[in-house]
Amino acid sequence: MTSTLQTQSGVLPARPPLRLGLTLLHLAALGTLGVVVLPLVIAWFAAGVGLTFLLGFGLLVLTGLLYALFGLARFEIRRVSDLYDLRVEPLVWRPRQHPGFGAYVRSLGHNLASGRMWAAFGSFVISCFAGATMLSGLEWMIRLCVTAFAPLTQAEIVPGPFGMDIPAGQAPWMLVVALLGAALAVAMIFMHRAVTVGIIGSTARETELTERVRTTAVQREGAMRAAELERTRIERDLHDGVQPRLVSVAMTLGLAHQQIDSNPEQAKALVAEAHASTKSAITELRQLTRGIYASVLDDRGLDAALSAIAGRSHISVQLDVQLTGRYARHAEAAVYFAIAEALTNAAKHSRASNCRVTVRERAIGQEQPMLWARIEDNGTGGARIIPGGGLDGISNRVVAAGGTITLDSPQGGPTALEVNVPCAS
Repeated sequence: MTSTLQTQSGVLPARPPLRLGLTLLHLAALGTLGVVVLPLVIAWFAAGVGLTFLLGFGLLVLTGLLYALFGLARFEIRRVSDLYDLRVEPLVWRPRQHPGFGAYVRSLGHNLASGRMWAAFGSFVISCFAGATMLSGLEWMIRLCVTAFAPLTQAEIVPGPFGMDIPAGQAPWMLVVALLGAALAVAMIFMHRAVTVGIIGSTARETELTERVRTTAVQREGAMRAAELERTRIERDLHDGVQPRLVSVAMTLGLAHQQIDSNPEQAKALVAEAHASTKSAITELRQLTRGIYASVLDDRGLDAALSAIAGRSHISVQLDVQLTGRYARHAEAAVYFAIAEALTNAAKHSRASNCRVTVRERAIGQEQPMLWARIEDNGTGGARIIPGGGLDGISNRVVAAGGTITLDSPQGGPTALEVNVPCAS
């Protein structure tokens, strides 16, 4: 089986590119398309309202119009995000949650009330008007340029823009006025960029903030679950291991105290037994505190800490660690405990005889570097993440550190566990 848990979020570019040529083509297409689409939408709405009183048939027309508006809004978000490299989540139709006509009507109501859809449709309408204005400015510029050279054709009257007739003698002045048309076209290009990025980009920022909140909630939940599991483990180890041994030491010392006068030799033997039990209890406490945090991580780094784990492992471990230095404390701790728990699980549950551990530093694109670890054993496989289990503890620790975990463990083996944790200092 394969299981993946990850937390990622997109980033909105600080300054979208200008793309003047592509924006001009977009506006030219929208200016032409808007002449047809916008009147059609208005007529569609008017027909739906008018037919509503005719046996409610207009409601079907208005429902179709809602789907059409949703499609235009989805197209606008995709167009602007591709044009200006905005990482924006696509507009998604909210389906009905339950079967039945009532649930379908509620679904229509939710989508009709979608502010993101109406914002994107408003961006489309503004872009259509901007495109029509830009085309008018270009037509104005071209006509005035032709008018300026009209005396070469010996024409007395030259048709100008917007249906005006311009005397040929005044045509040379039109070259200066033609620049206004060019300026109008360029102004529409920049206005389109400012308005559409402001509208669509605001939804991108909202989506990004929502994703960050979700990621933070997941990390907080993982940290709380990891702390709870760690507390439970400590309580169990203290109750089942150290506590009975310390009780035994106390009872042995009590017996030695009773026999110290009547049977000194027996008392010495009991004291020696208590001393040995005390040393065993100290060893167990040291192992317990190592499970909370390995001090060798602070002292010598991740490489040395993993070497110590491999040396204590009950199965053969091939360790391949290639790191360039020290990393953030939480990142090293997350990777360390993930590997330690994975080796423990491999020894206890998978009946593996060999395990390979690989650790690297990886840089994904322009994002922060990641500590990547892969633990693969030759066991029987079939491992899965269950609440309260060892793999669940690994998942909680890694997620709390902002990382991802991937488990691949088919029946029959092998089992491979990959961990990625952000490691910026």
